[in-house]
Order: sequence, then C-alpha cells, then structure tokens
Amino acid sequence: MTDTTADPFADARSLTPHQLSNGYTWPECPRWHDGSLWFSDMYAHRIVRLEADGTPRTVVDLARRTSVNGTEVIPGGFGWLPDGTLVVTSMHERLVLAFDGEHLTEHADLRDIANGPVNDMVVDGDGRAYVTQLGFDLFTGEAPRDSPLLAVEPDGTARALTELDGFMGANGIAVTADGRRVVTAEAFANRITVMDRDEQGRLSGRRVFATTPSLPDGICLDDDGGVWAGMPAVPAVARFTEGGVVTDIVPFDAGQALPPACVLGGADRSTLFVCAGLDVMDWAESRKNRRGTVWQVPVRVSGGAARP
Repeated sequence: MTDTTADPFADARSLTPHQLSNGYTWPECPRWHDGSLWFSDMYAHRIVRLEADGTPRTVVDLARRTSVNGTEVIPGGFGWLPDGTLVVTSMHERLVLAFDGEHLTEHADLRDIANGPVNDMVVDGDGRAYVTQLGFDLFTGEAPRDSPLLAVEPDGTARALTELDGFMGANGIAVTADGRRVVTAEAFANRITVMDRDEQGRLSGRRVFATTPSLPDGICLDDDGGVWAGMPAVPAVARFTEGGVVTDIVPFDAGQALPPACVLGGADRSTLFVCAGLDVMDWAESRKNRRGTVWQVPVRVSGGAARP
C-alpha cells in the first residue's frame, strides 16, 4: 500500500546550521540580551553568556546553592526584570530565583501552585513572568497530565492561571513584540497555542496557533508572525505560520544533535541560534559526555522586539 501521508516539511526552505560552540551538558532556553547569546547549561547548574568570539562565560553559578527540597538545582527559563535583575526558574525546587549580579535570592515560591517541575519562562515588559510547567515528573516516569500556566508578578506574588484551563506539558513560551499575544508550545499535545494579553498582563482567548508533526519544545517568535520551534524528535527546528504551514526547516543529524530550543539574535536579530544535545534524560551521562552544542544560521525575518 502506498503511504499518502503528506510530508509537512516538503515545501519548507531548508537551512544549514553551523556549530558555534560545544562542550555543554544540555543547553536550553537561549536568550539574546545585551548584545550576546545566553542560555542555561542545565546539568552544569549554570547560566552561560557567550562572548563575541564564542567563548563561554558562567554568569550565574547554581552549583553551590543548597536546595530547599533536596532536589538538584537545575536552571530552566530565565529573563530580566525592568531594573536589570535576572530571574530564573529552579526547575525541581519549583522556585523563581533572582540574581542581582552578586547575590542569589528567592523571587517567587511556586511549590503550592506547581504540579511538578517548572520549566521555561518569559518576562514581559512590566516585569511579570509567565512560567510553564510540565505538570508531572518526566524524569521519574510519571504520565503526562494537564497543568496550568503560572504567573509571577513583579513583586514575586504568584498564581496559577486556572481560568485558561490546563496545558499538556507547556514548554517554550514567548510574548509578541507588541505585547498583545503570548504563545506557548504544548509539548505533549503536538500543538502551539496562542492567547491574547491585555495591558494588565491578563491572558484570554486561548486557541490553537498550529498543530505540529512532532513534539514542540522551546520556541521563539519573528516579526512576520512566525513561530520557530525546536523539535528534538525530528530532529529539526521548524518555522510555523498560523494555521500550521511549515515555511522553513533547520535539520540536524540525530547522532550529533537533538535541538530543543532556539532564539533569534545577532545585530538585527536575524540569526537563529539553536541549542542542542544528546543526553537530556541521563543527567550523569550529560555531565560526563558534554555533547551539548550551540548552532547558528541566518534567516530571512528578524525577531524584532519579541520576548525572549
């Protein structure tokens, strides 16, 4: 029997990435900030900034932090408050931590409202953070289940956005340049979801932006309304337009790099930076092998003022 299933990538423009840096555990949650690429080197317990020549510099070192609940201190998504303070999720502690350049403090405690490890995060222009959570403990074999997005106000007050109903493994999350929409990848539902955002930061109008042919992980947005999504199981990064058309694809060799996350950066934010790795589920192997890599490829559309 002939397989008539359409190839969702058949008409997409294929882009070839080039390796920029290597030697990481599982690099994730890339950000473009202050003229540089930043990312979480998760199982090395640190946030890294790449210098212009590709040299990594540890900006936040969480390795010596004493966990509040005995779990490893694994950094996830991060961003910056209006005063320049960096805030980062401590995934398994279920906290948002703040780093002022010298000291690390607790910004928000999510343990009473998070159903499991917290995940990625985006900070809006007012200093409000929208935090995603898997809603279950992937690393101990729990089954996926719905869980709400979480919001952390600039003063650290946090609440679950239960009015939006549950999300199936919300992962990457972003805010459009005009601040009027928030987009997240529902990893275990194979879809990208969009919501409207008002001037007070409230979210409503949840709807499907695109269905995806594979699990979507980290995302970033561009000025033409496209969503770039890491899809480590393909493995590739793909650009989706509303409705689900794939316009561009950045393929990877499965034996070399599985790409979970991406961000648009560079002088005009028209370079796509991609984090990739091979040992996400085995933390010890990840630390031993350090096969995490960072890649770059020029694209046709700028990220503009989208967050992250």
